[in-house]
Amino acid sequence: MIASQLRGGRATKPMTQIAKILLQNPQKHTPISPPTQSHHNPPWVLQTSVYSTQSSKFPEYEMPSVTWGVVQGRKERLVSRVIICDYLKSLGIVPDELENLELPSTVEVVRERVEFLHKLGLSIDDINEYPLMLGCSVRKNMVPVLAYLEKIGIQRSKLGEFVKNYPQVLHASVVVELVPVIKFLRGLDVEKMDIGYVLQKYPELLGYKLEGTMSTSVAYLVSIGVTPRDIGPMVTQYPYLLGIRVGTVIKPFVDYLVSLGLPKKILARMLEKRAYLLGYDLEETIKPNVDCLVAFGIRREALASIVAQYPQILGQPLKAKMSSQQFFFSMKLKIDPEGFARVIEKMPQIVSLNQHVIMKSVEFLLGRGIPSEDVAKMVVKCPQLVALRVELMKNSYYFFKSEMGRPVKELVEFPEYFTYSLESRIKPRYQRLKSKGIRCSLKWFLNCSDLRFEERLQGEYIETEISGPAFCMGGKLELPGVGNEMVSDEEDENEDEILYRRTVSL
Repeated sequence: MIASQLRGGRATKPMTQIAKILLQNPQKHTPISPPTQSHHNPPWVLQTSVYSTQSSKFPEYEMPSVTWGVVQGRKERLVSRVIICDYLKSLGIVPDELENLELPSTVEVVRERVEFLHKLGLSIDDINEYPLMLGCSVRKNMVPVLAYLEKIGIQRSKLGEFVKNYPQVLHASVVVELVPVIKFLRGLDVEKMDIGYVLQKYPELLGYKLEGTMSTSVAYLVSIGVTPRDIGPMVTQYPYLLGIRVGTVIKPFVDYLVSLGLPKKILARMLEKRAYLLGYDLEETIKPNVDCLVAFGIRREALASIVAQYPQILGQPLKAKMSSQQFFFSMKLKIDPEGFARVIEKMPQIVSLNQHVIMKSVEFLLGRGIPSEDVAKMVVKCPQLVALRVELMKNSYYFFKSEMGRPVKELVEFPEYFTYSLESRIKPRYQRLKSKGIRCSLKWFLNCSDLRFEERLQGEYIETEISGPAFCMGGKLELPGVGNEMVSDEEDENEDEILYRRTVSL
């Protein structure tokens, strides 16, 4: 009768009364009494381990008192489950997902688990997001796992947030599952002090199998030219790369960029510095952005150079940015769409450059009496002008007019003059020319290495200038608010890498 009442849903008696009726069954439960204590440590007392649970060390999550269970029959287990589910419902926890989960024999144990999670910082809503965490023993699962996480660098105050983000970690075995992952990360040269940071960014790493995605992604990156010693910094910067599949994501990404004309070794250098590029969606973001560049007049042969100079362009909302900047260049700088395309080819960072920053240098040039059409020509020829600090431009211009006494026309012909250091290149070289009585163009004495400049000074004639690259300048340019880290130097560079470095080092 009782069973039919439980199944049919017609029972009018509350659950506690049903429990009392069932417990009156002749098959009484047999309590397990704890053994008598002695002066010596009895065999059932847990010895202190590496993951100590003493309250003095971990006051936030104290070890609960031991609750002795009972040997229950089928009916008793059913009653216990009903009582526990009623208790969870009274707290606002939905127990539906616990149907196939083995629950403790008493509600006191469940209460201790809920209170433990609450002390950790988890709310009822957090528990409802993953109610299976209630199946974890505080003594056997939660305390050892949390103690180990704190040991490897996750701050105690951050443990609650960590469990919220990845509650499955409470089911893990420290020795069998967690320790091997940490050893794997250390084997990739992830610094010990960075382990906690990496796991907080991507806690799901603790659930991956070592022989699966993590190993294959690392192996593939090394195969395309990524230096093994750079894998650790890459993982620290973007740990998600260990969870990205090679066949469906990384290889198609690499193949597509190579198809644009980007050599694999150059791509490898890019990934070493900006591993987050692997997170850009190929179909949804990268390909549409490349198509957008072409639609705005960028030549296909220039695409590889653009990506090499400014890889972040692949993941930006490019259509909106290009439309805004093209309109701005047309209205304020009088540069037509074709000129704008040439500007982007030479300096793709302009798509992200603040228009207020651009106008500062333009207004400085206009204020020196240079006609707007000449300023437009200067920007198209040397787009880096729009990102220079006006204070430096003023100093260079003052030296050009007061010391060198040259006409402004020469600046229009060679606007790259402003990109060279006044103290380390312009002044010393000009003084050498002046002492020898040599009169030459700005480009002749500035756009060359120190060795080449010395050779020119020793020559008995000024050689004819030949047309070189579309743009050359003397030093690395730091853009306001735009990161443009240089590619790391390699001893054994091939021709592709040398060409790339000459392009990016503009």
